[in-house]
Amino acid sequence: MFTHKVARIASAFFLTLCVSQVLAAGPAKTPRLGKPISAEQAAKWNLNVFPDGTGLPAGSGSAVEGRVVYDQQCASCHGEGGRGGAAEELAGGSHALTGETPDKSIGIYWPYATTIFDFTRRAMPMDAPGSLSADQVYAVTAYLLFANEIIGEKDEMNAQTLPRVKMSNRDGFVWIDAKPASGK
Repeated sequence: MFTHKVARIASAFFLTLCVSQVLAAGPAKTPRLGKPISAEQAAKWNLNVFPDGTGLPAGSGSAVEGRVVYDQQCASCHGEGGRGGAAEELAGGSHALTGETPDKSIGIYWPYATTIFDFTRRAMPMDAPGSLSADQVYAVTAYLLFANEIIGEKDEMNAQTLPRVKMSNRDGFVWIDAKPASGK
């Protein structure tokens, strides 16, 4: 009992000594890694796309064009027609989200078509994320929407039409307001 009490007192003393030395040394220095970027360079990485379409770039594409890009860039992982391969199934899901084995394919799970564009532009293809042009991403998005029987094969997707696509699970998510209620 006595040795534990002495050990705790010694530890507290040592910790206090260390903290006081750090505080006496002044503000912490940060490592100088990388170099500052310009506002123009930062703007190139501002890729936020919101459900209402805010942030979508100029460009357009249809499922007809998207099928070609999909076959070249996506099918090796996601399978023919998005039906699944080494990576997730993107189309063809048939099990409801409330079932025992729910499908999370685009047509059943995703609430907004703009999310398909945003995710594809940022993260796909897996071995070269960000390498597709805006037209290619619109085209692949259109192809995936067509493969899920949401739009027609020749429907053009662009910054005006994509946010208007009504996904079947649009109202299926419970949104959380991160802002505290006033007075709390």
